[in-house]
Amino acid sequence: MRGLKGAFVALVAVIGLAGTAFAADPENTIYLDLKDGRVVIELLPEVAPQHVERIKTLARDGFYDGIVFHRVIPGFMAQTGDPTGTGMGGSMLEDVNAEFSKTESFTRGAVGMARSQSPDSANSQFFIVTADSTFLDGNYTLFGRVVDGMEYVDMIAEGEPPANPDRIVRMQVAADAE
Repeated sequence: MRGLKGAFVALVAVIGLAGTAFAADPENTIYLDLKDGRVVIELLPEVAPQHVERIKTLARDGFYDGIVFHRVIPGFMAQTGDPTGTGMGGSMLEDVNAEFSKTESFTRGAVGMARSQSPDSANSQFFIVTADSTFLDGNYTLFGRVVDGMEYVDMIAEGEPPANPDRIVRMQVAADAE
């Protein structure tokens, strides 16, 4: 009877967590707070270690807080990370070399680094794909996946640039979250 009671308690605990996003690894999870809600991004350090470190460094510095989504293409992606809001800017840090993956694919919710024509020009700009975009595979570095809150990404104002662009309210590493 005690075993059955323990199983019941465990089941209730699991049901209680259903619908609650929690970070399996808070050090490799990003909280991206938007006006409509929180987007939880699982970082993939085994796939793109340099890019994951760059994102965490800039998030910890508060770099992304208040930055606009300057390029949002319906049925494709939402891009941000440029402090100038033009798509031409980046951080003061050096660019990061490409880390293209042969195992991960740009399916809905994938998070990748934006770059110029040079594969080794990623800096601070990133994008979240809103529809499967496998044509990006092998051409852009995929460093994370949205695990919760994709409905909030879908609500970001569209345009190149949007007339009234949405902003990142706050972006932080889950391990540091208040």
